[in-house]
Amino acid sequence: MQSVGRDDEVPAGRCEGTEGEDAMLRPPVLEMRNVSKRFGAIRALTDVAFTLEKGEVHALCGENGAGKSTLMNIIAGVLQPNEGDILIDGAPAKIASPAAAQSMGIGLVHQEIALCPDATVAENMFMAATNRRRSPLMNFGRLERDAQAVMNRLAAIDVSQKICDLPISSQQLVEIAKALTLDCRILIFDEPTAALTEAEAQVLFGIIKDLKAHGISIVYISHRMAEIFSLCDRVTVFRDGRYVSTDRVSDITAEDVVRRMVGREITQLYPEKQSEAERTGESILSVRNLGDGKRFRDISFILRKGEILGIGGLIGSGRTEIAEGICGLRRTTQGDVQLLGNTLSASSYADSVRAGVVYLSEDRKGSGVFLDLSIAQNIAALDLKSLTGPFGLLNAKTEAERAQDLARRLGVRMGGIGMPVSSLSGGNQQKVAIAKQLAIDPKVILMDEPTRGIDVGAKSEIHRLLRDLARSGIGIVVITSELPELLGLCDRAIVIREGTVAGELEGAAMTEEAIMRLASGISAQPLTTSKASEHAV
Repeated sequence: MQSVGRDDEVPAGRCEGTEGEDAMLRPPVLEMRNVSKRFGAIRALTDVAFTLEKGEVHALCGENGAGKSTLMNIIAGVLQPNEGDILIDGAPAKIASPAAAQSMGIGLVHQEIALCPDATVAENMFMAATNRRRSPLMNFGRLERDAQAVMNRLAAIDVSQKICDLPISSQQLVEIAKALTLDCRILIFDEPTAALTEAEAQVLFGIIKDLKAHGISIVYISHRMAEIFSLCDRVTVFRDGRYVSTDRVSDITAEDVVRRMVGREITQLYPEKQSEAERTGESILSVRNLGDGKRFRDISFILRKGEILGIGGLIGSGRTEIAEGICGLRRTTQGDVQLLGNTLSASSYADSVRAGVVYLSEDRKGSGVFLDLSIAQNIAALDLKSLTGPFGLLNAKTEAERAQDLARRLGVRMGGIGMPVSSLSGGNQQKVAIAKQLAIDPKVILMDEPTRGIDVGAKSEIHRLLRDLARSGIGIVVITSELPELLGLCDRAIVIREGTVAGELEGAAMTEEAIMRLASGISAQPLTTSKASEHAV
């Protein structure tokens, strides 16, 4: 196994294509040499290297905050490096803007949705081309026909719909389709499957393989090891803004990649579950026959003290809507919710918060945190009343003390509580979102995809945090699409199918096969295969 070093070492694993020796002699499509990037006193990248060959899929791995997205934003012209060189086809290049990157054939599929919500799917897909056109008139019929032809490669989404009317998974597919409309030589995918169903992900994998076969070079950022080892030719690892290694995937294991990412051994990704001695059977939250008349009906379950209850099911099955219904974010038409034996009457989310039931959205940057506000302001957001003194003035000292305490307890890595949340890595942003919930001393936290898009190290830390919170007496409900997380973290699980409870699983009965059988509606007969999900390390 050979790793790429810096300029004075021999590059490992040049990707051999159909051109044989010519491919070996050809310069890389893209090469980054000794690239550094600073944001004030923070060094996001320090002297990093990266190469991309023609027609290869090259994985870029690292914990949140390792510098992956910073490098990709430099390649896409969003950011400019402080030092270092960029070469395209062996020639020095300056990528001064996103428009310049697109003119060079570089496209970026963002992890975070970057679409105009009030514009249609078709308008979003061809926005870059529309901005370049000179004609004063728009042929909307042709625009929609062209957009639909591209979209049909991914999914049956009507391109005349507005983005704001689509679920997160469909918006992610629009992001991907938008990139496919560009005449790209280099495509960057940043966690493209984080919000996709298994079926949608498989369609995307087929498209990536087809792009590769046509000589398109792809940078693939993902924390999902199964995807990396099935799709990619080489894998580069960054840690703490520095280059670590590059290897062919055939010469390395998933454990090797994780070890290099975190710089330490992770011997146990999931903490110990609730022990028999810890089980009291005491109910914290009881949901009975809950329904909203549209997306879910007859939902009944109990959350017991000290346990983490998982909610599984396919994306679109109604899991998020159920959580929203419990905490007053969605109007319900039937059933009731009991909190510690008393009826929870939450006609709004504010009512739910006052009662001690909080919800952590799956859309971290859209609803979980306020990116432009400071860490202290985010943590205080749900409990401003207790921090407000006479004449409605905020007690900044109390706000800072509370934020400092919660940030320390949750292990938020930061420059200070006055820093904007946008300056933090994804994992640390999620910790701030959790700290915001804890600031009100909640009785129950409903968490929707709490580790989506978070690296393996931060994921392990959050898993342990959730277990500690459960043991402290807080009721935890975790909605997750990752079956390994559902099985490894949760003490018990209910599975939702088409807006209703398909079944409940506990102990040895909690298996991937059993969950997928319930989720897909084939529980009456055994599965012929057990390819339930990719196994994230």
